[in-house]
Amino acid sequence: MEFFRFKKDIPFMRHALVFNVISLVTFIAAVFFLATSGLNLSVEFTGGTLVEVHYAETAPTEKIRNALEAAGYKATVQNFGSSQDVLIRLPLSTGAENGEEKTMSEQNTARQGEAIMTVLATLTGTSPELRQVQSVGPQVGRELAENGALALLVVIVGIMIYLAFRFEWRFSVSTIIANLHDVVIILGFFAFFQWEFSLSVLAAVLAVLGYSVNESVVVFDRVRETFRKARGLTTPQVLDHAITSTISRTVITHGSTQVMVLSMLIFGGETLHNFSLALTIGICFGIYSSVLVASPVVMWLGASREQFVKPTKAQDPTMTADGACV
Repeated sequence: MEFFRFKKDIPFMRHALVFNVISLVTFIAAVFFLATSGLNLSVEFTGGTLVEVHYAETAPTEKIRNALEAAGYKATVQNFGSSQDVLIRLPLSTGAENGEEKTMSEQNTARQGEAIMTVLATLTGTSPELRQVQSVGPQVGRELAENGALALLVVIVGIMIYLAFRFEWRFSVSTIIANLHDVVIILGFFAFFQWEFSLSVLAAVLAVLGYSVNESVVVFDRVRETFRKARGLTTPQVLDHAITSTISRTVITHGSTQVMVLSMLIFGGETLHNFSLALTIGICFGIYSSVLVASPVVMWLGASREQFVKPTKAQDPTMTADGACV
């Protein structure tokens, strides 16, 4: 299905250098903010206290969030399991971060849970049931961060192997460059605005990797098809044709996905906000990088028709039609 079709190919590769200079500047800015500001890691990575409470009716999460903020707690509040159950995440104390208190004692954790319950009863006028209070040490957070980085590395290596087998090493390298471009820019946004980076945001980054690869594969499939069918076209012309012929598909698929993600961003509440925000940034830059970063890199690496079309062997003039020598 196509919403529209272009009669002439759009000369994207004519402006490839301009697009890649813009990408390079954006990439360098993202790296700068990551190096200077760093990520605002959530409780899952830094450690802290988790408080689980249960309400008889639907939990007023917004009221709970405002009450804790008014009491001076920098907490993350979200539903889990059902609308009646609430999980409250409190960051690690300054002393614990500095190593003066490596692990929270059970007594201190229990006292913090009681303080939270007092705040909820006083400021929200509700009396929920305290289900569980537990501490998460910084060691657990470091393990989660290491496992997340390992997952990211495994995904990147897997993508490289897949594309190298399906296409050719030049396409594999260009796709990885485009994907790293997307990941670093997402992290740069979170570092610049100091949005909280949680496990859900990490999941969104991994999802963007797969999404961006899918777009690159669609374009590169059309590139390979055009190389095999059309003769006399230069590599830039083939890339322009491949991108132009897949624009309608890109608008349909990415537009539909973006509508869903924006609905989560607007109506999903605090819990889904950063997750959908990372997806929104990733989808927008994923389209840009798959078309205007990966394709020019393929062109500059020397992709050509000969890599996809095997040359025909010249027939020996001394051989007859049935293969006998004359």
